[in-house]
Amino acid sequence: MLRRRSKIPVLAEISAPQGSSGRPGGLGRDELGGYSGLAGALSGSQITLLTGPAKTDVAIGLAAAATAAGQRVALLECDLASPALAGVLGLEPEPGFAEYLRGEIDAPQTLQPLVLAGPASGRAVEPLACIVGGRADPPPSALLLSERCRQAVERLGRAYDLLVIDGPSLAEDPDALAALAKLSGRTALCVEQGQVPKRPPAAVDSLVVLD
Repeated sequence: MLRRRSKIPVLAEISAPQGSSGRPGGLGRDELGGYSGLAGALSGSQITLLTGPAKTDVAIGLAAAATAAGQRVALLECDLASPALAGVLGLEPEPGFAEYLRGEIDAPQTLQPLVLAGPASGRAVEPLACIVGGRADPPPSALLLSERCRQAVERLGRAYDLLVIDGPSLAEDPDALAALAKLSGRTALCVEQGQVPKRPPAAVDSLVVLD
């Protein structure tokens, strides 16, 4: 039904996470199947940007499913105003992408590997490479609109089979979201059932719905 009503394509409708895996970032079999379908719908897009209320859940699920399928995947947090990835995945909150963008650390220092467990381990050839947001000071938009950010995203896109970006929220940083969307093959709005907007933002070209 959603696919008929939406003015932009719905890439996937996925069951909301149940939190039953027992491991940060772990997926149950049903979740893994749903996110594997999303990964298939995004095939050919080397950089995927996600925004919206459910963006972090979808970013983790998509990155885990692609890793489980044998792809080399990086998960980059660009929500520097409200970083949440470290807490969800049990990673160190600093240093992260913000520290790199300020020139305080080198690129290798931002990477934190996450070894998948259970069904999501699949055919994984290496851990999921995670880059958390870190501590944003000065304001996040200045960092995300910088040339250093553009170059970092492009390098990660070339270095990995798939780069999944947990992007800035629609309300907090529309300019940064638009700039990141220009670097991405797909920009998806991630929402729960009943939250699908009638007029999605211009930067968004597709939807992912959690039910």
